[in-house]
Amino acid sequence: MINRLFSDAQFWDGRAQSLEAQALGPIQNPIEMGNTLEAVVKKLNAIKGYRAAFQKAFETKVTAEGIGKALASFERTVLSGNSAYDRYKAGEHHALSESAKRGLALFESERVNCVTCHVGHNFTDENYRNLGIGMDKAQPDLGRYEISKNEEDRGAFKTPTLRDVALTAPYMHDGNLKTLREVIAYYDKGGTPNAHLSADMKPLKLTEQEKTDLVAFLESLTGERHVVDAPKLPN
Repeated sequence: MINRLFSDAQFWDGRAQSLEAQALGPIQNPIEMGNTLEAVVKKLNAIKGYRAAFQKAFETKVTAEGIGKALASFERTVLSGNSAYDRYKAGEHHALSESAKRGLALFESERVNCVTCHVGHNFTDENYRNLGIGMDKAQPDLGRYEISKNEEDRGAFKTPTLRDVALTAPYMHDGNLKTLREVIAYYDKGGTPNAHLSADMKPLKLTEQEKTDLVAFLESLTGERHVVDAPKLPN
């Protein structure tokens, strides 16, 4: 959920066109909450405190639309910023280690060129690419293709933010890479060959020190931790 307010389409395949739509997805997913919107709306409407809260916020009783709005409103507060990298860019030259500085230079270099996809303040262009992850399986996840039906989207998934990436293992859409070092090694080999592999994927021929430096830079994107105190639930 980190920095999701900066994105329009949500999920790895972009199937939800807003945070409000995304928020309602897990409720109905059989392998997540395994519920229905109808059942949740009925349950919350039976609780006086929720009826009053929804009336105050939306001037309606509890509705699926209101639930989506409430959840999305909270998600927009889950932000990451003021990382060591941000402080460095603001002029605090000692905020980054020497290794992280070298990693930043590699990250932005024409040779490694991570900024082709991980660009801007949120380190993502919000586009979809095939990196080859899982494409060597008998029945690979086709990602964005399942939504767009465009051939070029086969096996393509959204570029995620790198904010707080050191805290969000495992990595990739299927979680098959367990560490940042594994992620770097995967990019270094140029991904997994397949008919729809992104043209941006190519062997990088990184040294072990360069891999270490890139990881150090990625770790510098960890922002300040904001603890959310759970409120007292309505009754």
